[in-house]
Amino acid sequence: MQLVFSDAQFWEDFLPLTFTRPTAEMRCGILTFSERWQKLLDISEVSFLTEEYLQEKFVKPADKESLLLVPNFLPSDRILQQIKDLKKGEALVYENELLAARINMKDFSLHQIEKMTDVHEELLFFKQPTDLFTHNEKAINFDFQLLTNGRKSQELSSTNGILGNYEDLFIEEGAMIEFSTINTKTGKIYIGKNAEVMEGCNLRGPIALCEESKFNLGAKIYGATTIGPHCKVGGEVNNIVIFGYSNKGHDGFLGNSVIGEWCNIGADTNSSNLKNNYASVKLWNYRTKRFADTGLQFAGLIMGDHSKTAINTQLNTGTVVGVAANIFKSGFPPNLIESFSWGGMKGDEKFKLEKAYEVAELAMARRKVPFTEEDRNMLKYIYTSF
Repeated sequence: MQLVFSDAQFWEDFLPLTFTRPTAEMRCGILTFSERWQKLLDISEVSFLTEEYLQEKFVKPADKESLLLVPNFLPSDRILQQIKDLKKGEALVYENELLAARINMKDFSLHQIEKMTDVHEELLFFKQPTDLFTHNEKAINFDFQLLTNGRKSQELSSTNGILGNYEDLFIEEGAMIEFSTINTKTGKIYIGKNAEVMEGCNLRGPIALCEESKFNLGAKIYGATTIGPHCKVGGEVNNIVIFGYSNKGHDGFLGNSVIGEWCNIGADTNSSNLKNNYASVKLWNYRTKRFADTGLQFAGLIMGDHSKTAINTQLNTGTVVGVAANIFKSGFPPNLIESFSWGGMKGDEKFKLEKAYEVAELAMARRKVPFTEEDRNMLKYIYTSF
C-alpha cells in the first residue's frame, strides 16, 4: 500500500517554503513530516498530492489502494492507531477537514468514503511557517523518542562538559564533538550521523543537528533549534529551523526563523527577531496578499530555497524572502523580498533566470546533488507565475 501525502488546504499558507516542495517535505523536529510518517506507519512507498507544477519532481500517486494523509501534525498514540486501523472506505475528520482516509487513487474521489469518524482530541497541527519554530521543541521531543528508543548513543568525548542527563543526549555513529559545552537540562540534544560540533561550541537544548551537518568553531546555539542535513552553522542562533543544505557559517545573529534549502546567510548577517516597541510581529501572507499579525513577540526571517544574503546584511523583524533572491544592497531591505529579487530592495530588477540556474547548479554541485531538469522547470514556473 502506498502512503499519499495531501497538501489539502495548507500548501499556500506555508509559502514561500512550499514554492519548491509539498508540505510533507518540510522539516521540523529532527525529521521531515514525510520521514516521520514513514517511520510511524512503516510504509516506504510514498507519493504526493500537491500543486501540478511540483508533481514533475515529487511523484504522483499510483492508481492503487492508498492511505491518504494530511501530514503536518503530530499524532497521539490513539490517533496513530486509528490511522493504522482504517479500512477501505473509512476516514478520519478533524475540525471539519479530512485528516486521513483509506481509498483507491485510481478513482480518486471523496465519494469513496463510506464512514467518517470525527477526531475530538486536540492535535498539534502546523498551519503556518512560524509554527515550525514555535512548536519545534515538541517536535524534537517526539522525534527523539521515535529515533532513539531502545538504541544506545555513542559516548561523549571526555573533552566536553555536560550539564544535565546523558539520557537526553543522543550521538549517532560517526558524529564528532570535542571541547564544547552541552546543556541537556533545558532540552534534548540529538547529533546526527557524521555530524560535527567543532571546538568551543556552546549548545543549549533542545537541539537537533542532522546528518553530515556542522556547528562551526565557537558557535552559540540556543534551542529549540533544528539544523537539517548537510548544513554549516556558526555565530549565534536561537530557535531556528533550517531544512537542509544551507549555510550560516559565520558570525551574526539569527533567531525565531525558518530557512529553506540551498540558502546562504553571508558573514555578519543579522536578523532582528524583536521589534523595538515589543509589539507583535506581522508577516507577509501569500494567501491574503497582505501582512498579517502573527500574535508573536519574537519572529525573525522566513526564507525560501536558493536565496542568499551578502556580508553585513541587516534584516528587519519579520522579514519574508521568496525563492532565489539575492540580497546585497546597503540599508534595511523591506519586510517582503520577492522571489528572484536582484538586490533585495523594492522595485529592483529580477535575477536573470539563466543566472539563477547557474548559481543553483553550482551550489548543489558542492554537495554532489544534481541540478535536474525538474529543478529547472520548477524554478521557471515560480519565476513566471508568482
